[in-house]
Parts: sequence; structure tokens; C-alpha cells
Amino acid sequence: MKPGVRTLGSVLPWHDPRRYDAAQMTELPDIVSIRQLSEYHRETIPEDYLDEMGHMNVRWYIALFSRAVGGLFTELGMPPEYFTRGIDGSFALTQFVRYLAEVHVGQTIAIHTRVIARTKKRIHFLHFMVNQTTEKLAATLESCVAHADLEKRKMSPFPEEVAGSIDALIEKHDALAWEAPVSGAVHA
Repeated sequence: MKPGVRTLGSVLPWHDPRRYDAAQMTELPDIVSIRQLSEYHRETIPEDYLDEMGHMNVRWYIALFSRAVGGLFTELGMPPEYFTRGIDGSFALTQFVRYLAEVHVGQTIAIHTRVIARTKKRIHFLHFMVNQTTEKLAATLESCVAHADLEKRKMSPFPEEVAGSIDALIEKHDALAWEAPVSGAVHA
């Protein structure tokens, strides 16, 4: 490392949320505000999702967020059949997860999603996992996903109808009275 150059890790501890471009991160919305967004997945946590610490293992957060992507994509015009044809698909490019509160067996979670932006080939969105049992925000997942041509295995533009659906949802979400708490680490 060059003299006088400090990395973020050397300034703040790894778990400090200010480490992730604090200038861009906004305050987390309350549960009432989050519920203004569409709900794309709901599930009660079974015992096999637990880890040795007695709470839901991190791999299940990602699995549950992934299930919510399916709901979002269906609303945008890309239902499961769209992907099973083997022609079009999607690639996750970047993900930023914030674990905010524990989730335990028997508790029910709901995932709501806000679409932030898109380019011709990519979509940027933010999932909110709400613990319905405790009324707390359990986690967020901010993601950039690319539309893909599965035959060429490369990013490809969204079909016009899908792009129009994404744009309409962005416009709807931009009209909300609260800013999306983006990390600054993910961009479309």
C-alpha cells in the first residue's frame, strides 16, 4: 500500500455499516413504508433453516430473497416459463446483504421489493425482508441482475415489454415519499 493511502477496512471495522459508502446510504424505512411495496414472497421458517446459533442460517436469507426475485420477474413479464425455454435468462452480478435482526423457527417473513433503476441489460433492485412476527426489518438485499441470452451466455437487452414494465415500476417507486437505502456498492 502507498504511504498515506488508507483502505476503508483500515478506517472502520468490517461490521460498521458506515464502511459501505455512508455518504450514499440513507436511513432505513419503517415497516409501514416498506409495506407500500409489493410483497413477492412470504414463508414461515421451518426448523431445518436453523444453524448452530439457533437462528436462520445465512444461506436461507439468500434462498428466500431468490424466491422473491421469481415473483418480481413474473410481475415484470418474465414468469418461470420465460426462463425454462432455455433461450433467455438472468445472471446475478452484484449483491449487497445487510443482516439487521435474527429470524427464528416459526416466525413468518415477507419480502417486499423496490426497483431502483435499469439499463438496457441490467436491473437494480432492493429487497426488504420483514419479520411479520416481530414487526422488524430482518435484512435487506440490494442486487444488480442482468438479462441474458442463454445460447450466447452473454448479457442481452430486456425485451421491450419487460423494459416498459420495469420503467413503470421504477416510476411508481420513485413517487414514494422515502428514499431507497442504497449502499452505493451496487449499480445498474
